[in-house]
Amino acid sequence: MSLSVRVIPCLDVDAGRVVKGINFKELRDAGDPVELARTYDAEGADELTFLDISASHEGRATTLEIVSATAEQVFIPLTVGGGIRSVDDVDRMLRAGADKIAVNTAAIHRPELVAEIADRFGNQVLVLSVDARRVPAGAEHRTDSGFEVTTHGGRKSAGLDAIAWAVRAAELGAGEILLNAMDADGTTAGFDLELIRAVRREVTIPVIASGGAGAVEHFPPAVEAGADAVLAATVFHFGTLRIADVKRSLSDAGYPVR
Repeated sequence: MSLSVRVIPCLDVDAGRVVKGINFKELRDAGDPVELARTYDAEGADELTFLDISASHEGRATTLEIVSATAEQVFIPLTVGGGIRSVDDVDRMLRAGADKIAVNTAAIHRPELVAEIADRFGNQVLVLSVDARRVPAGAEHRTDSGFEVTTHGGRKSAGLDAIAWAVRAAELGAGEILLNAMDADGTTAGFDLELIRAVRREVTIPVIASGGAGAVEHFPPAVEAGADAVLAATVFHFGTLRIADVKRSLSDAGYPVR
């Protein structure tokens, strides 16, 4: 691998504040998104991801003002997701200062949206966010891979095979896959390596591993499993780990970092 591994803090925003919980429940306040973004930029983050976690299930658009204020403070690529439903929504976010757009729920309901965004703005702008989990025991549906797509912060099954969906989205024009392991989210017990490997085997576009980071030693195995970038929230927001620590652990394991 010649490209540098990217280290990406994720700001999960709810009602204008950064929050973090376990499996998207029991949310704790983690601060002001603009302040945190400024801190991460100064600490050497390669990119920032900003997800309005309540946008889709509350049926409203991501807060443009916060995106705009964040974009003014940071000089690294900013990915914005949450409540993006149309090409017009993407246009508004890009004008507000986003560099990339993450789509999730709307693309599941209407996969053509992926192609529409890619055709208008280019693949490099489009990140498909996949909230994947193991199909629970006793579920009436099964998937070939054993992983399914969920929506609404992991609250609902979309009835789709997570690996097949990643493949289809890549074919439609997604530039990257943001792979959220819902079983691991917020647990700080480590990335879901089996899930990362399963997606890596089937797609050639970059994969961002998300969900479960808890210690510096969790990051190199995610890259070994096939991740091109590693994303974390809890450990960064609450000061458990610094971005420099993560980069050092990757570098020590032989992976190039910026």
